[in-house]
Amino acid sequence: MQASEFDVLIVGGGLAGLALACALRDTRLRLGLVEQRPPQRPAGWDVRVYALSPANAAFLQEIGVWKHMAAERIAAIQSMEIFGDSGAALHFSAYETGLPELGWILESSLMASELWENAKRQGNLTLCCPAAAQSLTVNSAAAVLTLASGETLSAKLLVGADGRDSWVREALALPAIDTPYGEMGLVANFECERPHAGIARQWFRADGVLAWLPLAGNRISIVWSTADEHARTLLAMAADDFCARIAAAGGHQLGALRSLTPPAAFPLRLVQVPRIVAPRLALVGDAAHGIHPLSGHGINLGYQDAKALARLLVGSPDWQDIGNERLLLRYQRERREETLLMQSTTHALHALFRDDFPGLKSLRNLGMNLTNALPVLKNSLVRYATTGAF
Repeated sequence: MQASEFDVLIVGGGLAGLALACALRDTRLRLGLVEQRPPQRPAGWDVRVYALSPANAAFLQEIGVWKHMAAERIAAIQSMEIFGDSGAALHFSAYETGLPELGWILESSLMASELWENAKRQGNLTLCCPAAAQSLTVNSAAAVLTLASGETLSAKLLVGADGRDSWVREALALPAIDTPYGEMGLVANFECERPHAGIARQWFRADGVLAWLPLAGNRISIVWSTADEHARTLLAMAADDFCARIAAAGGHQLGALRSLTPPAAFPLRLVQVPRIVAPRLALVGDAAHGIHPLSGHGINLGYQDAKALARLLVGSPDWQDIGNERLLLRYQRERREETLLMQSTTHALHALFRDDFPGLKSLRNLGMNLTNALPVLKNSLVRYATTGAF
């Protein structure tokens, strides 16, 4: 059986993989994308939401996706309130920083579904779905992927966009340092008694990091990063008791909460991948890195991976071998700084508020209060979080 030939073959149809495909829509490249199942929208509100930075909203606009997403499902973040464990607080405001908004909160499946629909309309893209990868080999001319169906696909460049437990990464023996936090990210959605006013709230508590994220309408989504045992206790609670517990943990700032979705939880891990490229291979999204969710930057890193790799491929002349490792190392170098910064920052913040050494509580809360009192520093932090530059 003759192999189907592509310039770029993307394994994984999650957010980062689909964004890369859409970013290459107006190019000469022949694209393929392998995915086991298309994204689906839940009947109500998706329990998995993301905080999207303005820079990445602009990226989605550039690739033709943002304008098609239902505006009534997207909430703008107008300000952020972050609370320490001893009265310390930080406040970030879009108005004070001179920005229209700090970002947006939107459902994972909303982005995934629209990216998928965009990809389906793309003339230079072949969607292989449903399809599952079975084996992968790399030679001097191509990466050759065999599917479970027996079909063979070859490409000058294969992109692993298949998540934290990347099959592609493992198939090519690229090492990954996997560090479990011993915590789960517990997520759920609620209707609020009082309006959230576009404020994202986060508490560094003794029992973990709790975030309340504004959803469209009078709703919020929560992420409670907490020890496995505590997460299991929360998951086992009756619905009314769970709502009361979440409201109390946030100081009843939005009044009573009514459950919109049952809670769900997923294990938290730090995933460090020293090499995200190899001959005829590049990794994007969670296949290339995993960070603690307290910063909300996971998908933002993934979209920036897709943007950087697409820019490299688009800027390559026709004679360039896009699977050449020397070329791909440019992508790795470009993405290394931001990825390391976000991983080290979130890991350090997690450790700072988890550990309870003598004097550490006073020091960390002093730091929060001092930062809150320095507008120039605060504005610089906000601008980095929203644009990726100071």
